[in-house]
Amino acid sequence: MEFILELMLIILCTKLAGDLSVRLGQPAVLGKLLAGIALGPAVLGWVSQGGFIDQAAEIGVLLLMFIAGLETDLEQMRRNWQSAFAVAVAGIIVPFAGGYAAGIAFGLSTTASLFLGVVLSATSVSISVQVLKDMNRLNSREGTTILGAAVLDDVLVVVLLAVMMSAFGTGADISIGALIGKKVLFFAVVIAVGWLVVPRVLKWLAPLKVTEAVVSAALVICFAFAYFAEELQMAGIIGAFAAGIAIAQTEFKKTVEEKIEPIAYSLFVPVFFVSIGLNVSFAGIGEQWLFLLVVSVVACITKLAGGWFGARVTGFDGRSSLLIGAGMVSRGEVALIIATMGLQGGLVLPNYYTPIIIAVIVTTLVTPPLLKQFAKDRPAKQFN
Repeated sequence: MEFILELMLIILCTKLAGDLSVRLGQPAVLGKLLAGIALGPAVLGWVSQGGFIDQAAEIGVLLLMFIAGLETDLEQMRRNWQSAFAVAVAGIIVPFAGGYAAGIAFGLSTTASLFLGVVLSATSVSISVQVLKDMNRLNSREGTTILGAAVLDDVLVVVLLAVMMSAFGTGADISIGALIGKKVLFFAVVIAVGWLVVPRVLKWLAPLKVTEAVVSAALVICFAFAYFAEELQMAGIIGAFAAGIAIAQTEFKKTVEEKIEPIAYSLFVPVFFVSIGLNVSFAGIGEQWLFLLVVSVVACITKLAGGWFGARVTGFDGRSSLLIGAGMVSRGEVALIIATMGLQGGLVLPNYYTPIIIAVIVTTLVTPPLLKQFAKDRPAKQFN
């Protein structure tokens, strides 16, 4: 029953820390992330990774992105596809160059420096989604641009990672053509199923004489999309997001949203926020403090600059461009996964792994206050 104690601590501490964060003028997410660091091995050591915590965290981020899909204005996203593409591309090129330059400056090999560039190119929009949702900006022009750019970023970074692992012999059996084909197949299937199958499945299951038939059907669709995405080497969160968009086009949107949110935000999403903080460990970073500092600064500035540039050249004003850039800063679980793959594939030395992980966590921690700052004192109409 030890996991029950850990779960109790997670729920209690994230809610209290979130409330304190709001009272201090910061987004609630920041307090929840810091609660994860405090509960984890870096400070108190009361909660550890593995087993139930990891699995519940995975469900939490899937439900978070599923809810984001439910609340996304699809027409707004269609109108902003050019901006999303520009933000995604610039948000990869600039951090990749910055990461490579930082690696070379610290004497890393060309391979390790290139891999550092790949890690810094990643984007995890789950933290930004929660902050934008709290500020009622998720459906704004900026919000939908960030969501669209994050989806494209995931595709491009996975292809970039595959090219690198293949080129440097850690994944020689990777077929780049097959990988791109899987991405195309994923979007083709998801669009077809979301348009033709999902509404029919919900209508078929809604009349069942069981408790919460519609919500159960929605969860089946969400997890099926997420599993399909992972099978085709896409992030599961993209599949969950697509499932939310598909269900949002049906008559069951409101019912699903009202019933899913209590499940997600009372249990699974808090575990996800804490799980990010559990990756922090300060052991052995004393000798790498300068590397950690430089990589953290480069990671934040380059992603912010890349997102700002992509938004600016596609018609956003300066403040909105900064908001979009800030929304792309968090690397979150996506970069953590890539860094772990690099360690296992020999692309990053073990003594640099921990500083890279902490730098990823830093980008996740600075995203909420950045978004809050750039959205500050702006009339809501400017975001519509």
